[in-house]
Amino acid sequence: MRRVSEVARLYHAHHSQNPEDIPFWLELAEGKGSFVLELGCGSGRVSQALAKAGQLVYGLDNDPEMLTFFKSQTEYEFRDRIHLLQADLTRFHLNIKFPLIIIPCNTYSTLSPDERQSGLRCVVQHLQPGGLLVASLPNPVALSELPRKGKPEIEAYFAHPLDGEPVQVSSSWQRTREQVTIKWDYDHLLPDGLVERNSMQIRQVITPVEVYLEELQQANFQIAFLYGDYNYASYVPESPQFIFGATYLRG
Repeated sequence: MRRVSEVARLYHAHHSQNPEDIPFWLELAEGKGSFVLELGCGSGRVSQALAKAGQLVYGLDNDPEMLTFFKSQTEYEFRDRIHLLQADLTRFHLNIKFPLIIIPCNTYSTLSPDERQSGLRCVVQHLQPGGLLVASLPNPVALSELPRKGKPEIEAYFAHPLDGEPVQVSSSWQRTREQVTIKWDYDHLLPDGLVERNSMQIRQVITPVEVYLEELQQANFQIAFLYGDYNYASYVPESPQFIFGATYLRG
């Protein structure tokens, strides 16, 4: 059995501090049926919440370390509601069609234009008639307006999941015209004064909202809603998020 990655453990603990999106995904899933496909499920923060609420969840991710952590944290009573698959969300095939496919946690905006087109083709093959695709992204306007470089700043503290000692999270970024690379440093502050550092980074592609919408239209999707936050506020350029829901128009 693969060993649980320390980075995956810390990443999960860090982002579990911000559960404001969970009620949104729960309500969305409740309204669309009893099972859902999450693309880019990562360490399982969203999928586990859905399973605990009674949904049958299929989680897909291409990172084996995140999936190993996900499995290690899944409570026994919910294991029969979660099915995990290691695969690329731009190239996958399941013999199942879903009423709801979700891409939470800013995953969709890590994809290049070609990857998005390939991913949408896969989504089309796995949506039931009338099914819904929903993705949440950071507002592209906000990404494009970031300074070129963000110096490391302390973002959060949390207790280490294993020993309870503090973990200090520092974040920084670098922006080009095409993308923002965000880095997190996780400093495990040990009682003897030593510090164990683990780091990870992600890339956010800067893509105008209009381009996302055009790509969906070209893939024969119809926009069902555009939200700017998890409270269902309509999207505007000043919104913190860009959340779209789209249904596929079958030819």
